[in-house]
Amino acid sequence: MSESLPVRCPACRRSHRYTAPAYPCACGAPVAAPLDPDRVPDAAGHCSWSEEWVTVRCGSCGTRGEWPQPELGCPCGTVLRIPVVDERADARAGGGTRRPAVPTVPIRSARDAVTAAVLYLRRLGHDDIRRADQRPTSGIGLAGRGVLAQLDPSARPATSRDVECLWLTAMTESATCLYFSLAGYTAEARARADTLDVPLFVLDPSGAACPENAPALTLDADAS
Repeated sequence: MSESLPVRCPACRRSHRYTAPAYPCACGAPVAAPLDPDRVPDAAGHCSWSEEWVTVRCGSCGTRGEWPQPELGCPCGTVLRIPVVDERADARAGGGTRRPAVPTVPIRSARDAVTAAVLYLRRLGHDDIRRADQRPTSGIGLAGRGVLAQLDPSARPATSRDVECLWLTAMTESATCLYFSLAGYTAEARARADTLDVPLFVLDPSGAACPENAPALTLDADAS
């Protein structure tokens, strides 16, 4: 069962009760971030990409996964960061070296789509994913050491120009690249991606990254 915690907005002093959202672990069990009753929520401001994630262990199978930092929107307009018991330090100290399977996040918003893409990139071994310094011509850019990804959360299929721009940017940064889309790809985009060896993925409503071409199938098989 998800934990519930009374919280007070530091700006307007309104009282709220926050219930941590539960996400499905790879084993199928629901997992919710353990809330820390000894810490006071603070107003969310500018934070680094890594601070938007907390490490949570599944109580059923023991797998540790990365989940979005819990937040609560107050009617006064303040966004509260809800304190949790972050197991990231514990995982570094004694969690072993086995990489756990990565769960998915149901997609209901563009932010959910970003979360799903980041979780998949972590499955590929890229643990340092952040927003790309160079914004793509469309969609959202994600970057890590040696990798560049583009996410298109819009309702239009990605075009061959989108694929070419991602590939060119990756070439200038000496990085590999991959593309995530919610609405799929045009036939021209698929053909161009095959020529340039760019893996194409479609994020389905469950948050799973589905390979859409041969390079993506090869990448997905290597990550399994």
